[in-house]
Amino acid sequence: MKNRYLGTSICLYMNYFVHGMGAIILGLNIDYLAAQFNPELAYLFSIAKDALTSEQSVLIGEAKQSVYNVMMGLGVGRLLVLFVMGTLSDKFGRKPFIILGGLFYIGFLLGILVSPSVQIAFMFAVLGGIANSTLDAGTYPALMEAFPKSPGSASILTKAAIAAGQSVLPIIMGIIMANQGYYGWSFVFCCVILALNAIVVLKMPFPNHKITPEQEEKSGDTVVKDTPFLKEKANFWIEGLCFIVIGFTSTATFYLVSSCLKDFSQTVAGMDSAGAVQAFSSYGIGTLASVFLTSILVKSLVRPAYVVVIYPLLSTLMLIALYLNPTPTMCIVGGFVLGFTAAGGVLQLALTTMAEFFPSGKGKVLGIFFTSSSVATAVIPFLIGWVSTNLGLRYVMLTDAFIAGLGTLLAVIVLARYRKIFSFPKKTAKA
Repeated sequence: MKNRYLGTSICLYMNYFVHGMGAIILGLNIDYLAAQFNPELAYLFSIAKDALTSEQSVLIGEAKQSVYNVMMGLGVGRLLVLFVMGTLSDKFGRKPFIILGGLFYIGFLLGILVSPSVQIAFMFAVLGGIANSTLDAGTYPALMEAFPKSPGSASILTKAAIAAGQSVLPIIMGIIMANQGYYGWSFVFCCVILALNAIVVLKMPFPNHKITPEQEEKSGDTVVKDTPFLKEKANFWIEGLCFIVIGFTSTATFYLVSSCLKDFSQTVAGMDSAGAVQAFSSYGIGTLASVFLTSILVKSLVRPAYVVVIYPLLSTLMLIALYLNPTPTMCIVGGFVLGFTAAGGVLQLALTTMAEFFPSGKGKVLGIFFTSSSVATAVIPFLIGWVSTNLGLRYVMLTDAFIAGLGTLLAVIVLARYRKIFSFPKKTAKA
């Protein structure tokens, strides 16, 4: 039987397609934005790099750092409202927050384009973080409710949409640059998609957010044959706290890698610019490969709780290998492995597992989990700068290995609790 929420889910994934673009659009336009936020230094960006004096190079570096400071606003915005938005989503439903999140995102993108200074741009970046939190508060619970038999697969496909957006935006920007067009057209392109999608979402059906899988099964509307049920109440002070920290570690692991892999490949491994781009491309390919393979695995072969242990463990081992042997080949291989294991959906699967432990109030659960994730988004840019400045860029990978290792240990605790307090259907009891 065809799921009546299929069209709705396509709209939700489209928002995350644009979110994927929004996540990297500031970094990809860093030179343009640095000149925009620092107009007194704009002339420096028209000078060839090899013609710059050392003092001018320092000034450009400081201007670019101002863009990174603006990016921190995204994490601040997420932290401000995510828990509140999740709780309100449980009360008022998912649709209003999905539409509102898209409108906030449009405000963020257009606001960045007209910002004359770092301070104003930072405020719009905070709005972008609020937009992300608002979308999350409506989207993830809606997908779990629309696909109760495969909530893990439904959630992880948001990562595929994000990865697709991150793959398409560089192509769009390449076309704009080849035609010497205005860099802001990439921002406008995202806004147009979000606006059209919001109009379509208005007319789309959404599941009743107040009905649990158990209630659906009793009512006869939906029979969820493969859903495990709690034998005893979950303990927030054990698995709940573990999940909160996993929200931080899973985000920090891939955020560290995605932020510095290109620079690491050039500075530490000695790759040229084209090689470093290849290493980052392998990271993107690994992410896409993981999303599709993992979505198949968690749909019928293995429960998300097991993936949340295995993937961080593999990430830890790969990060240690990169630290010990930072060669060009290792960067390319490591990029793929880390894209597969760190950025391929661990965050989404951990959220799905947490929602199984705490089935009532999915929006509130999401708010708690992603608040921790947002702390990572806000803190990691500072951590990268401190470690690379005081210890060296190579130690960023070692730091990331410690973070991924902590996530692995906590995931083992969660898995032990998962096996203890859940009752599994017979055909999946060994999963």
